Amino acid sequence: MARRIAVGLGLMEFPFSGAAAFWRWVDLCEQGGVDSLWQTDRIVSRQPILECMTTLAALAGRTRRLKFGVNVVSLAMREPVLLAKQCATIDVLSEGRLLPGFGIGSPLAPEWSALGLDPKERGRRTDEALEIIGRLWRGETLNFEGRHNRLREVSISPLPVQPDLPMWIGGGSEAAIRRTARYGTGWQGGPETPEEAGAVVAAIRAALRETGREIDADHYGAAFAFRFGPQDEPGIARFRAAYERRTGKSAEGRFVTGDAAAILARIAAYVEAGISKFILRPVAGDDAEMQKQSRLLIETVLPEVTRIWPKSG
Repeated sequence: MARRIAVGLGLMEFPFSGAAAFWRWVDLCEQGGVDSLWQTDRIVSRQPILECMTTLAALAGRTRRLKFGVNVVSLAMREPVLLAKQCATIDVLSEGRLLPGFGIGSPLAPEWSALGLDPKERGRRTDEALEIIGRLWRGETLNFEGRHNRLREVSISPLPVQPDLPMWIGGGSEAAIRRTARYGTGWQGGPETPEEAGAVVAAIRAALRETGREIDADHYGAAFAFRFGPQDEPGIARFRAAYERRTGKSAEGRFVTGDAAAILARIAAYVEAGISKFILRPVAGDDAEMQKQSRLLIETVLPEVTRIWPKSG
């Protein structure tokens, strides 16, 4: 089956002056043919960042066509039964447009101390949560005895509209690869370059042979930040520095600047590596920049994606 290439837009911070500007941007994406919108999961921050699950609920009410998700929910920071219920509710009210993505969270995140959690336990917490959420979505009445969760006769209703609600897993570590092969219906990359993403995709496919499971060929995703304009713009340096402070990693190769051809070339490199789904984050600092950068992507990149990979439509 031919892969379907699809391009969504994502937010890290909240660069808007207020709700009205945010909704103007959402309406632009809805009307402009953007596939999906993605929110980052951050609870503790000095910068304005929307809480992810409430944002998805608001998007469900505002839009009619767009899909939406979180890249990615830090499962170890959230109670799994409540999260399963939230996702199911949003999927019902949006008539099946939710795209859940789950990960373990950065060990550098300030949320661990703020929430009284041990980051060393985040992998175990995540694995338990994935099992609980998946079984609740399938309609089980759940009895579960784990290291971090103990449940007796727990069920949720209504169930998600999507009979097999996607469960995309983030992360490029060996543990994340095993987790994807065991629980995931897809993999959503974060900071990986095309070469790094290709290696993860190959490793997941190898791990799937051991678990006996399958993931559709077009259920592998990547994310990168973009900006139309010259590379030496002052704003680019600020965003690169913020990325390095937040992740502790070099920003080299993580941002695409230039014109539509530069963005399309990066997409093509990921496609060659086995990636089909994209979350592109505009590098923008205010309302006007967000509108401009997003509109340029809609007008100059999306038509070319459809032309080069015609199954994207």
